[in-house]
Amino acid sequence: MNEAVTYGRYLKLDELLRLQRPRDEMEHDEMLFIVIHQVYELWFKVLLHEVDYCCRLLGQGDAHRAQHTLKRVLTVLKVMVSQLDILETMTPTEFLTFRERLDSASGFQSDQFRALEFALGRKNAEAVGRFADGSRAREELEMRLASPTLWDAFLQYLFREGYAVPTEALDRDVTLPVEASPAVQEVLIAVYRGSARDSELCERLVDLDEGIQEWRYRHVKMVERTIGAKPGTGGSAGSKYLRSTLNNPVFPDLWEIRSRL
Repeated sequence: MNEAVTYGRYLKLDELLRLQRPRDEMEHDEMLFIVIHQVYELWFKVLLHEVDYCCRLLGQGDAHRAQHTLKRVLTVLKVMVSQLDILETMTPTEFLTFRERLDSASGFQSDQFRALEFALGRKNAEAVGRFADGSRAREELEMRLASPTLWDAFLQYLFREGYAVPTEALDRDVTLPVEASPAVQEVLIAVYRGSARDSELCERLVDLDEGIQEWRYRHVKMVERTIGAKPGTGGSAGSKYLRSTLNNPVFPDLWEIRSRL
């Protein structure tokens, strides 16, 4: 006889609440650090789920529901940014009480964030090689590297709507990062001038791009506030590396056309 579905069983709370295990049970602030980062990984999972859904909706020509899905993604991003406020309640000296116990662990190793970058269009084959052969992370990133991105799904949608999207953009090598294309920019200008619905879809993609950039900026400032210019854990370059990722849009064509509209 099957057990009744309860709140705890449905959410698997017993298993979930066993996953927060500080390396030193006597260290107060390590619990917050673990919970915040586990929650981030859950939000990354939701974002990937929603971006994949948005791609399917665009493939079906359902611009309305695709926009609705993008609004959900944007709301999740705002929550992720606001969570940094909680992490910033941890002072540098409080973080130092357990930082050494992180050993080689680093946020640089978040495969789900890499997967999100891949799904949006920022592909990087070298990133795949940082994860062990046969691991869940490696298999997920290999799949994402070989798959079309949200930007590819959007261009295919525009093509089916009758816009003259260039063949080289439609048939591009999806294992490479999305790059600015003057020919695609001409199409986008036509979209803005000719279709309120599709230009709104463009604007939601701009919102998404801006949201990712906001998250990156706030993340950099949180790291600088906590450890300054020190190297990051796991041998990463810390805030120096994070700063190098700023101001790099995932949808460059949508930014390039702003001064021409």
